[in-house]
Amino acid sequence: MNTSMLAVALLVMLAVGGVVYALLYPTLSGEKRAEKRRKEFAGPSAIRGIDREAQARNKRGQIAQSLKEIENRESARNKISLEQRIGQAGLTWTPKKYYGISAGLAVGLGLLLWIASGNWILGIAGLFIGGFGMPAWFLKRSKNRRLKKFGIEFPNALDVIVRGIKAGLPINDCLRIIASEAQEPVKTEFRLLIEAQALGLPLAEATTKLFERMPCAEANFFGIVIAIQQKTGGNLSETLGNLSRVLRERRKMRDKIAAVSMEAKASAAIIGSLPPVVAFLIWVTTPKYIEVLWLSQAGKFALVASGLWMLIGVLVMRKMINFDI
Repeated sequence: MNTSMLAVALLVMLAVGGVVYALLYPTLSGEKRAEKRRKEFAGPSAIRGIDREAQARNKRGQIAQSLKEIENRESARNKISLEQRIGQAGLTWTPKKYYGISAGLAVGLGLLLWIASGNWILGIAGLFIGGFGMPAWFLKRSKNRRLKKFGIEFPNALDVIVRGIKAGLPINDCLRIIASEAQEPVKTEFRLLIEAQALGLPLAEATTKLFERMPCAEANFFGIVIAIQQKTGGNLSETLGNLSRVLRERRKMRDKIAAVSMEAKASAAIIGSLPPVVAFLIWVTTPKYIEVLWLSQAGKFALVASGLWMLIGVLVMRKMINFDI
């Protein structure tokens, strides 16, 4: 009996000792203090890392906001005047001539629609279309065509500058070669650039004026390269060679996208022109059948609603098949 009691007491003492050892070992061995020091060391660094990331994000957001505000101020201050729009289109009109042509188109189209329909509302619509829509459309179309020609010819002009600089010619002589031998409109623009230099304007500012006359990415890149080279120096021929290669690759990408999306454009054109073509054919063959659309109130409402839906569909298809590079 005494032996059993001693054995039980011994086992209880061993169990209690094991529990106490397990509980007090981290404190006695210093492991708890080491873990505490590791947490104290790692905690602030993680917090500092998070704070740095947050500060970096806030700084990037502030920089983006500042750049956006600067861009908005510059765009509000440098609004394009009518003379600049006419110059960008490559026309030699004066504002007086532009307004005269607009007035003539407004009166002519308004009278034509009024006489043809007998409706004064269509006549007023013709006045607005002829006075404000058609001249602005013509300027925009002429500008886009001129920018397209400039973008095609501009890499060749850069290659002339690169070869001339490698041959030992100064950049002004290279610009004169382009102004005398390049294709339009690059020829005219570089001639104006040389004339600006002759009047005492630095090359960097002259290229800025080039971008104002030709608002495209090619002219902007050229102006940035020249401005950086004027301030920091460097191998201008290598930089312009890289720019020429980039512009040619952009042109290849644009042509590739145009070729790939040509099927979608043809489908959109067929889908958009199918309803009016079918309506015209029905009116030619059986006019009494389709006259209900513009003679009855319900038909007029249906025409207006279908026209709005067609316009929305055409705009959506145009957005889907047009790409900006």
